[in-house]
Amino acid sequence: MVTRIKSHRGAGPDDNAPHILVVDDDSRIRDLLARYLHDHDFRVTTAVDAEDARAYMRSLAFDLIVLDVMMPKESGLEFAKALRTESQVPILMLTARAEPEHRIEGLETGVDDYLAKPFDPRELLLRVGNILKRGTQAAPSGEIRMGDFVFHISRGELQRDGETVRLTERERELLRYFAQRTGTPVSRLELAKSSDKDGDIGGERAVDVQINRLRRKIENDPANPVYLQTVRGKGYILYSE
Repeated sequence: MVTRIKSHRGAGPDDNAPHILVVDDDSRIRDLLARYLHDHDFRVTTAVDAEDARAYMRSLAFDLIVLDVMMPKESGLEFAKALRTESQVPILMLTARAEPEHRIEGLETGVDDYLAKPFDPRELLLRVGNILKRGTQAAPSGEIRMGDFVFHISRGELQRDGETVRLTERERELLRYFAQRTGTPVSRLELAKSSDKDGDIGGERAVDVQINRLRRKIENDPANPVYLQTVRGKGYILYSE
């Protein structure tokens, strides 16, 4: 399922290197990925299934999870959906099911990216690097307030009266994008291009759908928005307090 991996036998990762959790019930793939990522200076922990992964996550912090879709007992999608209720750790999903509807299902769950099997390990490395880079780049500090809602920009976390409001990854990206441009109109085209994920399901018409979904998360009356408003002929604008 994976292209042959060649080790470059580097010095190995240091204690500050990103820590990746690889979750796959296939021992061959799990071991190959662990060796390849370790050889490219990542710290790696491996888990055989979702239950095993949860046990590790209770005592260790991870910068990224590489997660297989097809696993016994609890699938990768089910695990990702449950995980998103308590954590925003980035997830790269490995799947033999590359149909668009499965990608959309995963992205709506909050998965950061997909990689179809069989894959080239070099592509895996690029995608891992891009996900980690997005996490560090999307770090304007502080928060914006919208009535009862507060969006913590660096954490990508939306709260209402101290309770966390679940966001999909795309909704989080949109809020971060608007948060850096509060009070400035942003076009649909710019919003459609604001995600650098390969195969993003955006597009200008899809932006309208995503905006409507986001309004349901940050507006008391989504049909009459106060904060995320439409600008006729230009796109959308976010106001904060």
